Amino acid sequence: MSQPIVPQKTYVIVFLCLIGLTLLTTGVAFVDLGPFNTVAALAIAFSKLLLVILFFMGVRYSSGLVRTVLIAGFFWLALLIALTMSDYRTRSWIPAPGSWSSSAPPTHP
Repeated sequence: MSQPIVPQKTYVIVFLCLIGLTLLTTGVAFVDLGPFNTVAALAIAFSKLLLVILFFMGVRYSSGLVRTVLIAGFFWLALLIALTMSDYRTRSWIPAPGSWSSSAPPTHP
């Protein structure tokens, strides 16, 4: 199987984009966006993730099977995160047990 020849210019451009996105991440950390701080940070991180996976890992030039395995891995990760968050969000549904009280009547004679 022959591998495509990727020009060095492509790697330099992707590298500069990654450096720019890292600087943008640092800049956003110092700006108060309220609840959108996390959204902005995750969007920038996802952009960097795509650049690394597509170009440096070579998935852009890979076969359909590699892309299918990559998508299945992301689906599995999303499923695990969703199940973890559903557990975390429902923990407050059961009230916490009360503390010991000295004013309670004794349960033994």
